[in-house]
Amino acid sequence: MTFVVTENCIKCKYMDCVEVCPVDCFHEGPNMLVIDPDECIDCTLCEPECPAEAIFSEEELPAGQQDFRKLNAELARQWPVITEKKDAPDDAKEWDGRPGKLGYLER
Repeated sequence: MTFVVTENCIKCKYMDCVEVCPVDCFHEGPNMLVIDPDECIDCTLCEPECPAEAIFSEEELPAGQQDFRKLNAELARQWPVITEKKDAPDDAKEWDGRPGKLGYLER
């Protein structure tokens, strides 16, 4: 099993999860983070750290978020690993919880 970053991370991109990951499986894109499913060890440390509640185990993905399993795997191969927390975007709070953010994903 692996954990998956879902739609609510888009344009929020809080990075609290990065600091607690013992295997550095997070990858950073322009406006979202993803988890490399081949590196994730299912330690569960990242899930409670996400202020946007955007991280779920693949078995507990909310309705409409199943495609993010494949998206995380795809983008983890393209984006660089991130190992240190950075500041969230200035407008992250305004985007937190907003539905329909997939169209804003920058690759």
